[in-house]
Amino acid sequence: MLLSIDDIHASYSGIRALDGVSLHIAKGEMVALIGPNGAGKSTLLNCISGIVTPTAGSIKVEGVELVRKPARAISRMGVLQSPEGRQVLPDMSVLENLMVGANALHGRAPTHDLGDVYRLFPILDERREQMAGSLSGGQQQMLAIGRALMGGPNILLLDEPSLGLAPVIVQQVFDALARLRQDGMTILLVEQNARKALQFSDRAYVIEHGRVVTQGSSSELAHNDDILAHYMGTGGH
Repeated sequence: MLLSIDDIHASYSGIRALDGVSLHIAKGEMVALIGPNGAGKSTLLNCISGIVTPTAGSIKVEGVELVRKPARAISRMGVLQSPEGRQVLPDMSVLENLMVGANALHGRAPTHDLGDVYRLFPILDERREQMAGSLSGGQQQMLAIGRALMGGPNILLLDEPSLGLAPVIVQQVFDALARLRQDGMTILLVEQNARKALQFSDRAYVIEHGRVVTQGSSSELAHNDDILAHYMGTGGH
């Protein structure tokens, strides 16, 4: 397995956020993590990327332990996160934001260059000299993903890429993720839009109250009556 997470626990100010989460991702898979707000999804991504230190458990990439490694060291290994809320650098241009992303390479071979990012998101090519803060929310999301790609990810962590976006932009973002998946990119996707997440991913884990409550192939979970009722706003067939 490329990414192996075993019995991870994490807390914020004494409040338990993760309670023994385990999951795995093989190279080239897109795996979705779905569940309600406050379930611990973003906390898990932050544990992987070194922003949050787990209180117990193991996170390994190709057998190398990440727990207690600084975030900078983890990014140098190619574990790169596109954060919730996009967090672009507003007073820098699109091009400058993308080049900041390339700083995460630290001598590793790039997986994507500017041409690749512009082909994936043509609007970024058109707006390359525009200040990132003046872009629309959807364009900023594309920029955040493009910035992560410029860092040469071995694993791409995506936190709520569709949050707050119009349906047409959501589709564009997921179409881009589908192309990355087809190209062999390994992706862990945290996503409130469970229907889209299950449509585009290979496998999925459902997390509630800091615990994995079910897992399986995305196609199987998309036809599970309980999943449909609880996470897609519809009952069974």
